[in-house]
Amino acid sequence: MADRAAVTGPTRALIVANPASGSHSPQWIERIAELCAAHLDSVEVHLTTAPGDATEVARAAAGGGTAQAPDLVVAVGGDGTVREVVQGLVVPGGGGASLAIVPGGTGNSGYRMLWGDRPWEDALKAVLADSGPGGTARAHRLDVALLRETGNAVFLGACSGVIADALITAREVPLAGRARYAKAFADTAADYRPYPGRVTVDGTVVHEGPTVLANVGGGPYRGGQYLVLPESRLDDGLLDVCVIAGDIPASRVPELTRTAAHMEHPSTVYARGRVIVVERTDGQRLPLEHDGEYQHGIGTSATFEVREAALSVWAPAQLP
Repeated sequence: MADRAAVTGPTRALIVANPASGSHSPQWIERIAELCAAHLDSVEVHLTTAPGDATEVARAAAGGGTAQAPDLVVAVGGDGTVREVVQGLVVPGGGGASLAIVPGGTGNSGYRMLWGDRPWEDALKAVLADSGPGGTARAHRLDVALLRETGNAVFLGACSGVIADALITAREVPLAGRARYAKAFADTAADYRPYPGRVTVDGTVVHEGPTVLANVGGGPYRGGQYLVLPESRLDDGLLDVCVIAGDIPASRVPELTRTAAHMEHPSTVYARGRVIVVERTDGQRLPLEHDGEYQHGIGTSATFEVREAALSVWAPAQLP
């Protein structure tokens, strides 16, 4: 379970920014650095240069162990940037640095699951200046999932089926922000054929048959706007899974998940557990993404194990 004890505020920040994100500009990064510098002892900015770069600098921060090491890592960018930073912060013996998110990508699901629609400046100011006892922000110890097949930590969640394949469609959509994924999701779902699947929770099969998607997590939102896991809690020591079976036309899934109306359908399965296995049963590769990254290297199955309180993240004092 999460440690909800109040912690002292941060004193040294490392800002990890992705210059390829949709909202990036030197002026924006300068504004973030100025806000941090007004409240902290030191601020360093690192602009990522290649895939995996954010992971390496975050790992160095998590394992710093010196008085000069950052105790706050500010991930500036989209869910992909957050995903990379999380990989660096979730390390054995880590915990020296906590994560804060400034949204600058397409879906920004990670930011929304913590701060909702609160403006990013208000959220960052709360982390920097209102994090003492009785304050509005706190560093929480949150659960993550471990994807056994890759060894990667899963923060927002992982999804098989139509949501995963929509990421491939999105590469060809000439839009920006959440509108890009919304069109890709709708286009993919329009003629999506369910795959033969099976989902097992702590050794018990909860679904077997045609599968539109199986979402394991994690945060309640995918793509920043689809409420696939509305009952998920970030610190309960369990992973949630939602399966939408083939009895529900895939074309209806974007509409249904915007308001969590899929939860009222009898062909939706919702469960919780510590170990969740998602499989494709016809021997073909399972279509899977996690944290907004398509998993091309996955085979026929994916196994997720909960890692309790594995990541320190700044969020409102009372989690959503």
